[in-house]
Amino acid sequence: MEEMKAKSIRKMNKEEIKKKYGELREELMRERGISAMGGAPPSPGKIESLRRQVARMETVMRETEK
Repeated sequence: MEEMKAKSIRKMNKEEIKKKYGELREELMRERGISAMGGAPPSPGKIESLRRQVARMETVMRETEK
């Protein structure tokens, strides 16, 4: 899964952003659950990557509210 840059997020419409945001939040929750149960995540940097993508989406959503 490739990281989404802010530029590509800004090109999406609000519905697409909300849908993708929900998917990323679910995936992040799933990965955190796996690591909390003691399981090793398939790729160690995945949680960090997901957190950054979620933060980018939140930033873009906040920018478009104004």
